[in-house]
Amino acid sequence: MDKGRAAPGLGAAGTRALTVAALDPVPIYREGLNALISRTPGLRWVGHAATHHASLQLCEQLRPNIVIVDSGFDPNGHLVRLLCDGDPTLVVVVLVRDAQRTARFLATAVAAGAHGMVPRTADPRRLAEAIRRAHVDRRYTDPALAGLTARPKRQTANGQVAASGSGYRPQLPLSRREYQVLQLVAEGLENSAIAKVLFLSVETVRTHVKSILRKLSARDRTHAVTTAFRTGILIARPDDSAAKQPDAAPPGGQDGLG
Repeated sequence: MDKGRAAPGLGAAGTRALTVAALDPVPIYREGLNALISRTPGLRWVGHAATHHASLQLCEQLRPNIVIVDSGFDPNGHLVRLLCDGDPTLVVVVLVRDAQRTARFLATAVAAGAHGMVPRTADPRRLAEAIRRAHVDRRYTDPALAGLTARPKRQTANGQVAASGSGYRPQLPLSRREYQVLQLVAEGLENSAIAKVLFLSVETVRTHVKSILRKLSARDRTHAVTTAFRTGILIARPDDSAAKQPDAAPPGGQDGLG
């Protein structure tokens, strides 16, 4: 597969369509996004991913112009940060669940690099408009969330004034590849299986595992996974996605990345 950005298709007026992917663990939402993007002039669906490591692989291989990320899938902003760091031209639009509808989450997502913030319950026309605005302006917040971005000032412990609920650049001690390896370790895969999934040598995977243990001050793989969940580096799958789904799929619902 070509490692460059996926070639956009032609829109109705002969202009290049923007390629869009969804990073969401819930099948019904992915299908809805697929239908919306496919019928919206100027946008073209290229696929989806349902786990963090598959999300990174999808973006590395298909290079979409825009990704739509479920806030429950990335409540701490780690995935958004890795995606934006890996491709500065990528536009990230976050669909905000009620559980993350807070000033702190919005500020954290923006600090991680997110360009658009839209309620997960937004109607299709609003979401399509948000995608366009985020791509053109590189910053868009849905009016329903705007009140959460107007943060009152508060006094800090050292006497300086700061914005209440202000976010921070999500701190992730692991590299992009180490993060993927840790995700797969948490899923119970051994080094040889991880090597096949990530197209790495077993020795390279072993090196990454050693680095993960060192950075997390973990005694072994189990301790590393426990520490990662406790500190928010890894998250449990959202409740409404408990059923195991394929990691990633291109247009047409076929497994894999094409």
